[in-house]
Amino acid sequence: MNNLMNINGHQAVIQYDPETEMLRGEFIGLNGGADFYADNVADLQKEGLISLQTFLDVCKEQGIEPYKHYSGRFNVRVSPQVHAAAAAAAAASNISLNEWVGRTLDRAAQIG
Repeated sequence: MNNLMNINGHQAVIQYDPETEMLRGEFIGLNGGADFYADNVADLQKEGLISLQTFLDVCKEQGIEPYKHYSGRFNVRVSPQVHAAAAAAAAASNISLNEWVGRTLDRAAQIG
């Protein structure tokens, strides 16, 4: 994905902020906000490292778990037409709808 940056094994979403005319990064998967700004990619990496370390240090000092936990379960609402098409695609692949959705998400999220 073009707008993700990996900093010390942590992913951050990167966007251009027109109000500040800077690049803005925000770490995902954390139990709180950890964002950072810079006007170029090299400085964004440096600022990201500082922001991440500050966040982790504060969590450690306060005894807070820094990472979100994901159960692997979530509800998805789609149109009846998409539901029917997905069910048909799963049946054609001889797998459950749940497995078909999981595989599709793996590919879309570039995991598997």
